[in-house]
Amino acid sequence: MKKYKVTLTQEERKELDAFSSRGKHAAQTVLNALILLACDEGKYQKERSINETIARVLNVSMKTIDRVKKRFVEEGIDMALTGRPSTRVYKRKADGDLEAHLIAMSCSEAPKGHKRWTLRLLADKAVELNYVEDISYETVRRVLKKTSLSLGCEKDG
Repeated sequence: MKKYKVTLTQEERKELDAFSSRGKHAAQTVLNALILLACDEGKYQKERSINETIARVLNVSMKTIDRVKKRFVEEGIDMALTGRPSTRVYKRKADGDLEAHLIAMSCSEAPKGHKRWTLRLLADKAVELNYVEDISYETVRRVLKKTSLSLGCEKDG
């Protein structure tokens, strides 16, 4: 495995020290700052710790320490602290067409045997009418919440 050497300047050490001791930051970001401070091999470090000690004290894995060091050396301090942004793309099930169908269904007469539409009934009916292949009642709730429709009360007039 390739070894990555972390050498911090005095300004970087001050920044990381302030970052880890004050302010509101994400826990993982503070942990990464503490890992970098502990792994520093520069001339401003008083006592360098070995990875095993850092892992035990901070309760992180050795692999995490190696990843943070690698990101620092290859991509810089900002990327080492925050990590890479997510590249995952979420495909929406409820497009505008489905939303319109759900709203129209919820405003229509409830099915026979039911006093009013429920989220589960709407989800089942959307699948039955082939608007979507499958949909959860939670997705139906989010769609109707955006339109501020309430299934619980009827408005007069």
